Amino acid sequence: MKTALFPGSFDPVTKAHVDILKRSVSLFDKVYVGIGLNSTKKPFITPEKREQMLKAVFADEPRIEVIAYEGLTVEFCKQIGAAYMIRGIRTVSDFEYEKAIAQMNHALEPEIESIFIVSKPGYSSISSTIVREILKYNGDVSQFIPKEALPFL
Repeated sequence: MKTALFPGSFDPVTKAHVDILKRSVSLFDKVYVGIGLNSTKKPFITPEKREQMLKAVFADEPRIEVIAYEGLTVEFCKQIGAAYMIRGIRTVSDFEYEKAIAQMNHALEPEIESIFIVSKPGYSSISSTIVREILKYNGDVSQFIPKEALPFL
């Protein structure tokens, strides 16, 4: 069984995340959406609410499972039996950042392959960071967030 992990903070989940997942799910038998818990970051949305949000967004996709984790992502991949790690690329700077992480992950765990999926042009400007800033000032984020996620904000 081909299993992949799509790790991220998903704080909050955006339409860009959904696009990457929908385009990648056909490549694998199972895709875990891993909510990485980073002790050095103060989240905007609680991990529990992010998990509920993602489960609502992907309720109709049986091959996607949402789960939170802490620690090294490659170790979590081994724990869930994922041989692939999916990463979305929006910009050249994303590529440089993700390439460095992929190379370090490969050094730590050579059997886990990083798969880069380039975002559609219409989603390249959408980031959770920008969406959080809009939310902070009570702006309308409905064009950037999947409709199933809006009730959780």
